[in-house]
Amino acid sequence: MNEEWGDGTRCVHAGSGKPVLGQPLVSGPVFASVYHLQDGPAAPATLGNTYGRAENPTWEVLEEAIGALDGGRTLVYPSGMAAIAGLLRATLRSGDTVIVPADGYYATRQLVREELGQFGVRMREIATPGPWTPEVFDGVRLVLVETPSNPLLDVCDLIALSDAAHERGAIVAVDNTTATPLGQRPLELGADVVVASDTKALSGHSDLLLGHISTNDPELYARLAQGRKLSGAIPGPFETWLAHRGLGTLDLRLARQAQNAEAIATALRAHPAITDLRWPGLPGDPAHEIAKRQMTRFGGVLRFTLPDKETVARFIDASELVSATTSFGGLHTTADRRAQWGDAVPEGFVRLSAGCEDTADLVTDIVLALETAVR
Repeated sequence: MNEEWGDGTRCVHAGSGKPVLGQPLVSGPVFASVYHLQDGPAAPATLGNTYGRAENPTWEVLEEAIGALDGGRTLVYPSGMAAIAGLLRATLRSGDTVIVPADGYYATRQLVREELGQFGVRMREIATPGPWTPEVFDGVRLVLVETPSNPLLDVCDLIALSDAAHERGAIVAVDNTTATPLGQRPLELGADVVVASDTKALSGHSDLLLGHISTNDPELYARLAQGRKLSGAIPGPFETWLAHRGLGTLDLRLARQAQNAEAIATALRAHPAITDLRWPGLPGDPAHEIAKRQMTRFGGVLRFTLPDKETVARFIDASELVSATTSFGGLHTTADRRAQWGDAVPEGFVRLSAGCEDTADLVTDIVLALETAVR
């Protein structure tokens, strides 16, 4: 793909390939568990597609599309956690130590602790902002970071962290779910691997589960591909096709979501019921200076804290546009009270995912709902 094209052009045309006379402009999903094989002693590499657990043309198109945006070679998985699990199993062995974000997605820590821990994998929890002192990396095989982190929206300096980790022989993987490939390209900032839940903003319509891993390391890619084939952690062709269709509007959706997040954050900065408001795009936010250096857009997710869980419930009940759900990045504005899932946050902590509604409507609705909630 032409790297000089803008984000919108690249999203629309990612994975399209060259036009073929008489064929559809947009290809549909391929539903197949088996394929016609060449009879005779042909080597496996010459057979093309062989079996549905190993290959599917619909995956390949989406993998080409995401890889072009990430700047690496991509494998897709049936969920973000399937991608995380595939990465951990491909890179860690008994006795290895992995760094995971203490302030990131709780299920990642749970997977290492409850499953990999019983096979001798050790976990070191470090908050996204660090401190990333040299001794942190001692004996570490894999460093997995989220930046911006979910749900706290802290960031870390990926260039500095990657340099420090590589000096000690560690692999660096970045969970890029919150930023997306249009908001941040970790492989260009020194990371070895990008992993993401495409359930969120990349597919963007709150109707499927999907994840992916991208890397420029051929040996690691081969191990990941073999691990996916043997474990059966494969996505369905229809979900994969839907994700590719959603990817075409990623630039448009992110632009509106970021616009809405900025407007909401600006409107709430002085609200007396709001504390600990964070959005990386706000000047003065603790994450802003690093985010400004390494991110190309700041995204649609913000966070704030209300006095208690009852206030959160009244706020959501009073809103006409904000729904309570536990994901983010979709067309609809959603709020998630993260303490209910076990995150170490106050009871009134809210992760708000700005959707694609008209900005004036959304800000007005949220301000009015807060007035009702805190009376």
